Amino acid sequence: MTDAEWPGQGEYWADFLKCLGRQVKLFRERAGLTQAQLGEAIGYSEEQVSSVEQGRRVPQPEFLDAADDVLNAFGVLRAAKEEVAKARLPAFFRGAARLEAQATEFHAYDSQVINGLLQTEDYARAIYRMRRPALDEEIIEQRVAARLARQELLSHRPSPVMSFVVEETALRRPLGGEEVLRGELGHLLSIGQMRNVELQVMPTNRKDHAGLGGPFALLEPKGRQLVAYSEVQGRGTLVTDRKAVRELEQRYGIIRAQALTPQDSLDFIDKLRGET
Repeated sequence: MTDAEWPGQGEYWADFLKCLGRQVKLFRERAGLTQAQLGEAIGYSEEQVSSVEQGRRVPQPEFLDAADDVLNAFGVLRAAKEEVAKARLPAFFRGAARLEAQATEFHAYDSQVINGLLQTEDYARAIYRMRRPALDEEIIEQRVAARLARQELLSHRPSPVMSFVVEETALRRPLGGEEVLRGELGHLLSIGQMRNVELQVMPTNRKDHAGLGGPFALLEPKGRQLVAYSEVQGRGTLVTDRKAVRELEQRYGIIRAQALTPQDSLDFIDKLRGET
């Protein structure tokens, strides 16, 4: 099932942004401010305020924080930040993101880039700037903020069970430059120390490889069965068929067995970081 097949996804986010915009407008009018005056008070243009109020623009977290303070909105606007972060995600991923946020287990195999849940801000921004056709800077910053917000899953309580297998080639590819890669490798070493996370590297010298079908993730939302998600060329597919999910689960187990152990993987990443 693709995200496009989830009924009402696009309408939900459009309605949500319009509703949030109406709230901003109501609080602004209650405070007796024009759009220009509110914009000046919070560091945004009149056009940006107008776009938010009409539901045409996804507001930045800083916009909501500042507007909440200036308009004495009792935390109503600030409380919307978590849901707004999801609206910044690509449309094809939003359905999967809602399940991901509820995951009690999450496992992923990645071959081209390091998994989004493990990316630094600089690494994520570099990836989005490489998109073709090119993305607007505002969209890039929205996507980066949304990706970083997703990473709250790593430290969620109770802690979800998480594992990641990443190809050696992805760890060696200097996306964004050597310094960006070095920072990313250091970030992986920190995450690899978390008790609920196991990180493994798939060496390029393996003669047998179960992951040639491409990257995918397995996630188990609270109270629901395990599902799978794969993505290619801007198209996301959420797999719920039990037989198909079971096959991917078995494949992932083989991939993990073929990869370096978690400790050997951290040693490998540490060595690679020293060479970068």
